[in-house]
Amino acid sequence: MPPAGSRPLRADAQLNHDRVLEAAAQAFAREGTQASLKAIAKDAGVGIGTLYRRFPTRETLVEATYRNEVTRLCDSALDLLSNVPAPQALRTWMDHFIDFMATKNAMADALRTLLVSEADIMHTRALLTDALAELLTAGAADTTIRSDIDPTDVLMSLGGITLIAGELDQRDLARRLLDLLMDGLRYFPPAA
Repeated sequence: MPPAGSRPLRADAQLNHDRVLEAAAQAFAREGTQASLKAIAKDAGVGIGTLYRRFPTRETLVEATYRNEVTRLCDSALDLLSNVPAPQALRTWMDHFIDFMATKNAMADALRTLLVSEADIMHTRALLTDALAELLTAGAADTTIRSDIDPTDVLMSLGGITLIAGELDQRDLARRLLDLLMDGLRYFPPAA
């Protein structure tokens, strides 16, 4: 996304911008924030000059990548709900959250200096909680997810899972823990 108050990008420039952010997210998740900017540009299919025109410093690229990943994750909740049943949307979103956290954790040192304010952290948490609330509300409405679930509790549970199994080589453990969490969120009608 272009900075607030700036002109919208041309369609081709927006495509390049988006491809750079996607390539950066993948590179940062694999290699941390010291990943080669030249390699990121190459993976995005753009020249290094295009990367530097949009992101003049490594820090601006890291921050833009983080903000883009937050936006993508939150936007995916409604997209998922429009395509699959609520429990499947919620479970898929949880997988996306684990991927997001892997990228975020790889950028953690840089993000500590970029996002130093409590307001930044709370804003991100609010966006994630709102996305989870949409998913939980949809599941409660169709009686597939319990209606007494606080989205903040689910977010904290997801955070715990990423602490335990947030590395790429721990995906099987993460999947099992997410399945266990989903079992706790499902609505089961009382026995007659």
